[in-house]
Amino acid sequence: MRVAQFDAFGSPLYVGERDMPVARPHGVVIKVEATGLCRSDWHGWQGHDSDITELPHVPGHEFAGVISEVGADVKNWKVGDRVTVPFVCGCGDCIDCKAGNAQVCLYQWQPGFNGPGSFAEYVRIPHADFNVVALPDSMSFETAAALGCRFATSYRAVVHVGKVQAGETVAVFGCGGVGLAAIMIAKSRGATVVGIDTSNPARDRARLAGADYVLDSIHDDVVKEIKKYAPAGADLTVDALGSIATSKLAVESLRRLGRHVQVGLLPPAEVKDQATIPMHTVIGRELTIMGSHGMSAAHYPEMLAEIASGVLRPDTLVERTITLDEVPDALAQLGTNPLPGITIIKP
Repeated sequence: MRVAQFDAFGSPLYVGERDMPVARPHGVVIKVEATGLCRSDWHGWQGHDSDITELPHVPGHEFAGVISEVGADVKNWKVGDRVTVPFVCGCGDCIDCKAGNAQVCLYQWQPGFNGPGSFAEYVRIPHADFNVVALPDSMSFETAAALGCRFATSYRAVVHVGKVQAGETVAVFGCGGVGLAAIMIAKSRGATVVGIDTSNPARDRARLAGADYVLDSIHDDVVKEIKKYAPAGADLTVDALGSIATSKLAVESLRRLGRHVQVGLLPPAEVKDQATIPMHTVIGRELTIMGSHGMSAAHYPEMLAEIASGVLRPDTLVERTITLDEVPDALAQLGTNPLPGITIIKP
C-alpha cells in the first residue's frame, strides 16, 4: 500500500510502499478514505513526541474510512462499516477506560505516534469494540476526518472540561483547526467569543466560525481589549495553539475565579523548561488551570447528535483537500506558514 513516511526526524517525507496491515484478534483494519493534516503530525515529524520509537514512520492520527478486515474476537463491527476513531485509543479494561476516560488511558495507543498512522491507504486499530465509532450515513468522510483530533478535542475542552455556560465570555488563543472548532462550539453554547491570532486569514476564519470579536496578539493589548467586552476578564480561556506566549497571555486574560484549558501542545523537546504559567496570578485570582487531551469514543454520540442537528458544522472548517503526494510539502508548511482552516488528505 502507498504511505507518506519519514526515515529520520526532520528529514523530508516521501511517498513509498509498505506491506498491508493485518488485523489483530481484537482489532480491525480500516481503508482510509480521508485523513486530516494536523500540527501534532508536524510535532511528531520534528521529534517532539517520545512515543515515536520506530523508523521509518507513517504519521496521521485523525481519519475516517471503511472497515476492510475484522479480527476474530471483534463482535460489534463488520467489513464495509463506515467508521472513525478517536486519536487516543484506549485498552478498554483499565479504570480510566471503564469510567469513559480513554483519552487518559495508561495503556493508550495513538495511530501516527505509537505505531503507523493514517497517511496511508490502510491503518490498523486495536480494541475495535471499544475504540471504533460508527459514522452517520449523512456525514462525509472528509467531515469525519476533521473530528478525530481537532473538533473532538475542542468539544471536550470547551463543553466537558471548560464547562462553558451561556452568557460567559470565552477567549480562544490560536485560530487554527482546534481554535476554530473551539470558537464554533463555545458560540453554539451561547457564549460571547473572542478569537486571538497573529494571522489575518486566521482571524477572518474565526469570524466565520462565530467569533464576536477578533484580536491580533502582536499589535493589540489583548488583556486590555478583552476587558472592553468583559470588564472583569474572560470567564474561560482556551490555548488552542500551544506556545509559551499564548498560554501565559490566556491565563492573564482571566477574571477572578476564571478557568483556563490548555489544549495546544507545549512539548518539552520544543519549549524545554521555558513554559511558565504565572502562578502568582493563578493564586491571587484563584484560577482553575486544566489540561484537555482528546475525547474518548464513549463521548462521541453527544457531539455527533449536535452535528446531525446542524447545531455544529465542522464541514465548514474544511478548507482544502490534497492527495498523498502533496503531503510532504503540506506538512513542512505547517512549521513555517500554516494555511487557515483544516486540510484533508485523500489517500
